[in-house]
Amino acid sequence: MLNSQVLKVAAIGAALLFAAGPALAQSCGNSSAGFAPWLASFKSQAASQGISQGTLETALGGVTYDPKVISLDRNQKSFKLSLDAFMERRAPASFVKKGKGIIAQNRDLLNRIEQRYGVQKEILIAIWGMETGFGANSGNMNIFRSLATLSYDCRRSDFFTEELMAALQIVERGDKRASDMKGAWAGEIGQTQFLAKNYLRYAVDFDGDGRRDLIRSKADVLASTANFLKQHGWIAGAGYNPGEPNFARLVDWNRATVYQQGLALFATKLAN
Repeated sequence: MLNSQVLKVAAIGAALLFAAGPALAQSCGNSSAGFAPWLASFKSQAASQGISQGTLETALGGVTYDPKVISLDRNQKSFKLSLDAFMERRAPASFVKKGKGIIAQNRDLLNRIEQRYGVQKEILIAIWGMETGFGANSGNMNIFRSLATLSYDCRRSDFFTEELMAALQIVERGDKRASDMKGAWAGEIGQTQFLAKNYLRYAVDFDGDGRRDLIRSKADVLASTANFLKQHGWIAGAGYNPGEPNFARLVDWNRATVYQQGLALFATKLAN
């Protein structure tokens, strides 16, 4: 599921992202049996790396192992639809009509974002639509329960332990309250589904309220998405369809070929 400039995460954030994973992964498990002692150990190590007791309590207090998350992880389906079928599911005609209306209603905001980051407004609205139906379905699962479960699970423990630490840091630095951290089953956050590490790296406070809010702030959501693309090499004003310079950048957002093709097609429809 990954700023006008690359945000400088505080030193504590860097330590959390890279120091915690391997040590904690040593005690992973493939059932709920060892989850409670693992979580206690994780909290101790997170505290030693600067996460406050208040954040740990509000984010992880009472968190339990979630077998539904493991089931979803084991039964992921790759993007095997044809482009036509994918578009029907993720970018139907109703989305094109709605997306054009959103562009018209938010033209000033989108122009300011495009001026700062160089990312065309139709690409941002296409991502927003394909990811969550323009914010209508961002997910309602407890981010910390999902990430703790996946961190403890042995399949990708190191990866998700870093994501869990990053999610704690989002709360620690004041961007979101722990109770607001609801999202998709694998820990994707907000209206364009940022992973927690990408939230730390690329989220920007575009509405000027002092927080980087990818769950409720439309301005922050769209500007942060633009910043992600810019920091991955997006060329201002260049095309994004297959064979054009920015099409290769869409792989940084999603590695599925049909997704990249669908996103470019959706954006083209929005622009016409």
